Amino acid sequence: MPPPELISPRSPRVSAARRLARRNFRGKDRRFLAEGPQAVREAVRYRTDEGPALVELFATVEAAERYADIVGDARAAGARVHLAADEVIGEISTTVTPQGLVGVCRFLDTGFDDILAARPRLVAVLAHVRDPGNAGTVLRCADAAGADAVVLTDASVDLYNPKAVRASVGSLFHLPVAVGVPVERAVQGLKDAGVRILAADGAGEDDLDTELDHGTMGGPAAWVFGNEAWGLPEETRALADAVVRVPIHGKAESLNLATAAAVCLYASARAQRAAGGCRATAPGQAH
Repeated sequence: MPPPELISPRSPRVSAARRLARRNFRGKDRRFLAEGPQAVREAVRYRTDEGPALVELFATVEAAERYADIVGDARAAGARVHLAADEVIGEISTTVTPQGLVGVCRFLDTGFDDILAARPRLVAVLAHVRDPGNAGTVLRCADAAGADAVVLTDASVDLYNPKAVRASVGSLFHLPVAVGVPVERAVQGLKDAGVRILAADGAGEDDLDTELDHGTMGGPAAWVFGNEAWGLPEETRALADAVVRVPIHGKAESLNLATAAAVCLYASARAQRAAGGCRATAPGQAH
């Protein structure tokens, strides 16, 4: 393995990548950073309308040897690959302990109309979600539950915030995500597409267990998740077909946003796979 070619944190290439930690530069360049082997591996596989998502890769010599398959795939996909000194990676990375791989990627969000045209059956709508770690984790939960899309409203955090990208653990590259959609447009568009709107709220009138027992969750659904601290405003709850709470059977005061999202999305996913939803059955009855 040759020595690193980039040894100065002040080189133009490094400066161009480093500035993507700031939202205004990400928007101007339509580029974002993906850090670590999992995110970079997924970026190599993903193609946008402009070409491969990964356009540039910075790697330490050690990381290039350890993840030779990823580096080789990145080169084969046409990405510029730079062997960089540890100090250079530390300058670009937004983490305390960099993993040696930092990719520069094209924006890959999907138009909201394109999501509607695909007739989605399960959607996560992030309304007023401000914490990037929560946004990325909910996206990961949506991916794991088999959701068809995620929508971030214009009041939510930037999808390409480095913390959000890290928290998605590669799921950002797995399913369509629309950004900057006003919540009213998101809700009305999904309703017009035949999707039931469920607002997740700890003070909801409807109980998730009851919804499942009554078999009302087998159809297309969009879950609307609110702010981590104060939930959903009244005007957003009023847009929903139902305001649903996750029941707390123990003594916990509440669930955090990502945990509640996982419970809700998996409940819908299971109901949609089961004929007639997940109706309760009496002891001894066949399921």
